[in-house]
Amino acid sequence: MTVSLQLQGSASIGETPVFSTLSIKIPGGAWTCLLGPSGVGKSTILRLFAGLNSGITFNGEITATDGQPISPRTVMMAQSDLLMPWLDVLGNVTLGARLRGDEPDWEQAYTLIQRIGLNGLERRKPNALSGGQRQRVALARTMLEDKPVVLLDEPFSALDACSRSAMQEISFELFVGRSVLLVTHDPAEAARLGDQILVLTEKGLQSVEPPPLPAIRPFDESRVLACQGKLLRLIRKDSG
Repeated sequence: MTVSLQLQGSASIGETPVFSTLSIKIPGGAWTCLLGPSGVGKSTILRLFAGLNSGITFNGEITATDGQPISPRTVMMAQSDLLMPWLDVLGNVTLGARLRGDEPDWEQAYTLIQRIGLNGLERRKPNALSGGQRQRVALARTMLEDKPVVLLDEPFSALDACSRSAMQEISFELFVGRSVLLVTHDPAEAARLGDQILVLTEKGLQSVEPPPLPAIRPFDESRVLACQGKLLRLIRKDSG
């Protein structure tokens, strides 16, 4: 069952406003890409959906269409891979279940490791992996949680262009049917992945029509490039 989400309200940290009143709808089973300049509250929105609101004063409401709590049904993947250096690939992929005291789904873990292209590297420690390989491990760990809502906080921004493109494609395949909110600074990423594209600046929230092609879109297709250019112009204009 897909889950649609909505956030409506304003947020501050201490006496400092983070964003004024806005309304964001996250459709079920689709990718929503939220982009904009630094400091406008994108990651705060992600944390609020995840229930990680420590230090944040939020005036408003966050709801799901089925009326059930949201945070237990979310999983979040950050920009840093957050791998445990003393655990191997398999140990990091199954970390969530082990921390909860549950028996990991070992078969599914091995299947995911194979799907992300790390078959045969299950016993390698993070220091023996490349940056792209480490992000793949973090992706498999996120997927193994099997949550209907996936929150991604610029998870590919530290990768080179080729690795980033590959990770976008793997993620799109693995998270099919999930309600995904991707926070990104990258207009090209949003143009490739977004079923819904939202631009947040100090002036507010604006929706931008995605290219009229099914995601994941070719990075060099003319309509994708045109959308990328429009997004960049919006961000530069509204951020001054």
